Amino acid sequence: MAFLRLKSILWILFIVNLLGTIYGYYWYRFQIEETVYWLRIFVPDSPTASLFLCIVLLGYLMNQQNGLIEALAFVSLIKYGIWAVVMNCFVLFIQKELNLTAYLLIFSHAAMAFEAILFAPFFKVKAWQLIVASIVILQDVIFDYVFNTMPTYYMLFQYRDWIGLFTFYLSVFAIFLGYSLLLKKNRLKLNILR
Repeated sequence: MAFLRLKSILWILFIVNLLGTIYGYYWYRFQIEETVYWLRIFVPDSPTASLFLCIVLLGYLMNQQNGLIEALAFVSLIKYGIWAVVMNCFVLFIQKELNLTAYLLIFSHAAMAFEAILFAPFFKVKAWQLIVASIVILQDVIFDYVFNTMPTYYMLFQYRDWIGLFTFYLSVFAIFLGYSLLLKKNRLKLNILR
C-alpha cells in the first residue's frame, strides 16, 4: 500500500472523490428541493459519505488526521457503497434492465466501499468516535424509512419496508466491520511521500 503514501495519488483520489461528491449532490437536487427544509440534510446519503472521505484525504495532504471524520467516512462509505450496488442489482433483477447511469453508480459506489477498506489501516479511530459514527449511521435509517428521505430511485419505494430492514442490518454490518478493522492497536502511519 505504499502507493497511498504518494502525494500525487492522494490528490488524484481527492479530486475524483470531490467530483463524485459534487455530482452526487447534483443528482439529489430534485429530491432535496421537494423535501421539507429541516429534513434536507438527511436526503443525500452517498455524497455525504464521499464528502467525509474528501475531508479525510485533504487532512492527509495537510498531515492531519481526525478520528471522528475517519469513523464517519468508514461506516458511511461501507454502508452506502454496498447499499447502492445491491439496490441497483435489485432494480436490474426486477426490471431486467438498467441505464448507463445506473451501471456507473454500481461502479462508483463499489469503489467507495473499496476505498474504506483500503484506507482503514491508516485510520486512527477511538471507541467513542466509532460510537458517534454508529449513532449517526443508525439514525439515518430512521430518517430514510420513517421520515421518507430514502433515495427516490426507480421503483424502490414500493419495497421501502424490506429495503429499510436490509439497510438497518447493513448499517449494523458496517459498524461491526468498523469495530473489527478500526479499533486495532497497531495502526499504520501514513507518511506522505512527495
